[in-house]
Amino acid sequence: MEALGRHIIAELSYCSPEIISDIDKVQDIMVKAAKVANAEVREVVFHKFNPQGVSGVVVIAESHLSIHTWPEYGYAAIDIYTCGSTTDPERACNFIADYFGAGKVVTTKMDRGIHEKGTYSHIVSSCFHEGGCRIAQNS
Repeated sequence: MEALGRHIIAELSYCSPEIISDIDKVQDIMVKAAKVANAEVREVVFHKFNPQGVSGVVVIAESHLSIHTWPEYGYAAIDIYTCGSTTDPERACNFIADYFGAGKVVTTKMDRGIHEKGTYSHIVSSCFHEGGCRIAQNS
């Protein structure tokens, strides 16, 4: 069964508060992560909250990367969804975790858009990673 899209939801803990509170750094890392995943960036929108926190989305031709940060907790929530076979959301996740200095990462990975008997569904898998995302790369 082939999936139309791959979706990663990641909880990044013990991130560098200095990095995840800086809108320019967060935006730069997210855009670079999209490019590392071999995605085509279309739109970029980020917002800095007062007194802290950053939210943003990188719209890619293949779907999106989104984020919300809580620097006071060293926590970042990311969502990476890609369609097609040319992008690699795992590479984006690993890149973000590395640059945020994430100490622990919990991921949920979904293969979405699996066609069977006229309907579409998904398959979900979760895992916990110490010291960064380290999601196994697809071959």
